[in-house]
Amino acid sequence: MTESQVMEGSPPIEQSGPGWRVAHSDCIRFLKSLPDESVDIITTDPAYSGMNQHLSFGEGRIVGRYHNNEANEHWFEEFHDTPENYSAFLGECHRVMRRDRHIYLMFDSFSLLTLGPLIREKFDVKCLIVWDKVNLGMGHHFRRRHEHIVFACKGKRPLSRRDIPDVWSIKRLSSAPYPTQKPVEVFSAMLAGSVEPGFTVCDPFAGSGSSAIAALRAGCSFVGCDISERAVSLTAERCSAFVERGVDIHQPRSAVDGQIKMRFLTEEAD
Repeated sequence: MTESQVMEGSPPIEQSGPGWRVAHSDCIRFLKSLPDESVDIITTDPAYSGMNQHLSFGEGRIVGRYHNNEANEHWFEEFHDTPENYSAFLGECHRVMRRDRHIYLMFDSFSLLTLGPLIREKFDVKCLIVWDKVNLGMGHHFRRRHEHIVFACKGKRPLSRRDIPDVWSIKRLSSAPYPTQKPVEVFSAMLAGSVEPGFTVCDPFAGSGSSAIAALRAGCSFVGCDISERAVSLTAERCSAFVERGVDIHQPRSAVDGQIKMRFLTEEAD
């Protein structure tokens, strides 16, 4: 199902369980379905299209050309991140968030420069966080080893702890069932100083459900969506297994190296 078909079709099909709910929908349509001030925090990694439109390796695209081995179909459609679309997305994020709450938006280097400034129109930007993926990735000139996370606030809310650095050394996943799957620990780091048990975490680009697992681990509930029906099924399967058995079936091992000091992910605040 394409993005336009999702938008024009019947109400989003949802899967849910104790503490979690994920819908098959595009991000803006899903956010529009949520009541005003109904979520406490947004942590998300949008499927940006800008880098693919302007940069490529040889005959291939950098991201997005990920196929199901059986059907040879695209896993997902990228978010058409024109300034107009991104502003509409940010506006809906602001509307659904409660006052004095936090938002974390992930960026690649291209989208950060083109879209990052728009966040200041809706939120109070506090910090730019660097996710150090430890292992080298691809690159046009310098090999990529990091991504960016913009931390912003609606209203005023300090972090609940003061031991969290602005560089997070968390290994990227070398193999996973979802092509752009991010480590759960990246989302856990976003939540570490921003949530209390019982908060509602929202991710309008749920993907493989890493943000959902981080939310459930933190004692929060989760609501999210994805435009890929297969991603929604993957997230639902993952959340169900975690709630029922306490295991993460799609990331069984931690992405934090034992040699790297990331104690704020495992220790209580001072």
